[in-house]
Amino acid sequence: MTKTPYEPGRVGLLLIDTVNDIFAEKGKAYANFKEEFDRIGTFENVKLLLAGAREQGLPVFFAPMSYTEEDYTSWKHLSGIHREMFDNRLFEAGSWGAEFHPELSPAKGEVVITPHKNIDVLANTDLEVQLRQHDVEYIAIAGMIGTLCVESTARSCMEHGYHVTTFTDATAAAGGRAAYDAMVLRYPAISHATLTVNDFLAAAGKAEG
Repeated sequence: MTKTPYEPGRVGLLLIDTVNDIFAEKGKAYANFKEEFDRIGTFENVKLLLAGAREQGLPVFFAPMSYTEEDYTSWKHLSGIHREMFDNRLFEAGSWGAEFHPELSPAKGEVVITPHKNIDVLANTDLEVQLRQHDVEYIAIAGMIGTLCVESTARSCMEHGYHVTTFTDATAAAGGRAAYDAMVLRYPAISHATLTVNDFLAAAGKAEG
């Protein structure tokens, strides 16, 4: 059991890219992660995490990604991940693929962050404003992709002075098992806690009393 202390009333959950293109079986990127999803139990664990956070009354923030036709056709400098996404029209604004998966969707009163277009959600959206407006200092970050948006956002939140929790079982890596193993070894360096979903919910529940 973790001894990580969380301050009551200051803990929030950020779910990144819980959309159909990633988590639905017909999503454009689902096949890239299916094997790791099955091995880790990612989908079920993210659902458990979301349900547990709601039960404890934690504020939940959803960070989707989407691109417009203008984005696909006018960007001058494409990184490797952007080229892959643009070539496959991933996260196309207004499409089914860019919609939240029905089992990982915001409920009434939960915050949807402005769609991000780069891999660091904190740097490119209203996430920090929303965290401050909801008095969140301890942010737990799950979703996809563990080696890209999750890792970059965790690193950025740490740099901005937030207490960051990452997960071993509520994400997956691009690149399979070897990339996942390396990612999990990196997470403690950029996080204040790297936990399983069950350990996080137990620790957060103690904080909330």
